Amino acid sequence: MRFDDFGQSDNIRNRRGEGGSSLGGAGLVGLFYLFRMVFSRFGIIGVVVLGAGLFFLSGTGLSPLGSNSSGSHEAATSEYDQLVGAVLLSTENVFNDVFQEEGLGDYPEPILNLFAGRITTRGCGGATSAVGPFYCPADSQVYIDTSFFDELSQRFGAPGDFAQAYVIAHEVGHHIQNVTGISDQVRSAQQRARGDAERNEYSVRLELMADCLAGVWAGRTQIQLEQGDIEEALRAAAAIGDDTLQRRSSGRVVPDSFTHGTSEQRQRWFATGYQARDMSACDTLNTDRL
Repeated sequence: MRFDDFGQSDNIRNRRGEGGSSLGGAGLVGLFYLFRMVFSRFGIIGVVVLGAGLFFLSGTGLSPLGSNSSGSHEAATSEYDQLVGAVLLSTENVFNDVFQEEGLGDYPEPILNLFAGRITTRGCGGATSAVGPFYCPADSQVYIDTSFFDELSQRFGAPGDFAQAYVIAHEVGHHIQNVTGISDQVRSAQQRARGDAERNEYSVRLELMADCLAGVWAGRTQIQLEQGDIEEALRAAAAIGDDTLQRRSSGRVVPDSFTHGTSEQRQRWFATGYQARDMSACDTLNTDRL
């Protein structure tokens, strides 16, 4: 992916100096209250969306990577920031067009916050890097600690800038679900669900839709793609499937506990969006085949 001269979004906020980088007891307590508050205001779907990045880490028991040397860390951060800015700008261009085509009016562009270690959100309380990249439905903003991209490459075996772009576009997909009322629709369905398995299925449908929307972006982006880019995104989607994470963590797979979808499902729905280039192809709520 060649993004060096693509331009940068005006909706990036660098908030790296605002919180500590360690997760002590206070951080764990803050994380507990964060999820409790989101659950009380938005139900289980709010927790799912807020924790959209947690699945990258939760099944493995991994802790954040240790810091690199100062020079290499700063260079990597600068490159990551440039990538994030370019990808967010591209999603803005793509979904501004898509919203007009679909008769949805103007696309409300999200703010994307870059943080390091810990962050206080505007509506979802405090969060740490352990949560991974996440979208806060209360303030309609995306939050990313770019050190996660090192985790994605080194510990999950999904390297490459387009794998990172997929993560960003997936979170933007959650923003689209929020502003179009889909998240509310799913939350209402979950409240009527009979048991955890049915509630989890709605979570899977929401996550696979976000994967598909990321694929729509990939199919329409004006960023120049290179050979192997789509494969990088598919490799990342496979690395974070529920079945893959559970198998790696415990050696067993429990389908009723899935909240994001299998590796095959995540790859297939990303590919569906990529090939269709149309949001209508991403209706995971009404399909019999996930």
